[in-house]
Amino acid sequence: MDRVTGKPFNTPTILATEGLGRSILHLTARQVFFSQEDPADAVFYLQNGRAKLTVVSKRGKKATVTMLASGDFFGEESMAVGKTIRTATASAVSRCVALKIDRAEMLRVLHEGHAFSDFFMQFILTRSMRTQADLVDQLFNSIQRRLARTLLLMAEFGQPREPETLIPPVTQETLADMIGATRSRVCFFMKRFRKLGYIEYNGRIRVHVSLLNVVLHDELQGENASRPKLLHLRPSPARTTRRTPVV
Repeated sequence: MDRVTGKPFNTPTILATEGLGRSILHLTARQVFFSQEDPADAVFYLQNGRAKLTVVSKRGKKATVTMLASGDFFGEESMAVGKTIRTATASAVSRCVALKIDRAEMLRVLHEGHAFSDFFMQFILTRSMRTQADLVDQLFNSIQRRLARTLLLMAEFGQPREPETLIPPVTQETLADMIGATRSRVCFFMKRFRKLGYIEYNGRIRVHVSLLNVVLHDELQGENASRPKLLHLRPSPARTTRRTPVV
């Protein structure tokens, strides 16, 4: 029971409406929810639109950590014990509608609303598993596979809802930041994906389910033709004479 309203907790209602400690924000593309090193005092729930998290190193290098879609929480570091700061910058990629939940209100609802608490914890666990998968992907997979996986995730393949084959506007620089590659390598594989019919792009990128072949098999059609081959050359007579026969 919600002590403020006197009504039972309803997770969809909490995440869709304003209330005490909850406010709805409307942002246009490139507007910022919060910046890296700001005080972490609220959690955000993306109701609609696409956003991204970016970080800047001490040397000034900027990288995109992840892309956010509707239904995602972000800014959850504000729930840590004690005063914390933002570890990344959250900004809108497209027009966004988000619910801002103050830290105190978020703690209250988590303590008193078991259904909401379960919903939030499930998201955090899923996010943790996704982060681990991203790390494995970064450490062990090829550039083409990392790029294919990122495009599929942005298109939301594998989610319970229908995939959005037309992904939000994203530059090759951003994709390069996300997969830890250079823009030239991203450009190379994007052209190959398009040539093979895995994607289409003319301002916006449309992802086809056939791109899953790259993730599942880590190979492109005809890719061997572009790879250098080892040549098995016969040794020259001079080299043969220098060899010492084995007795």
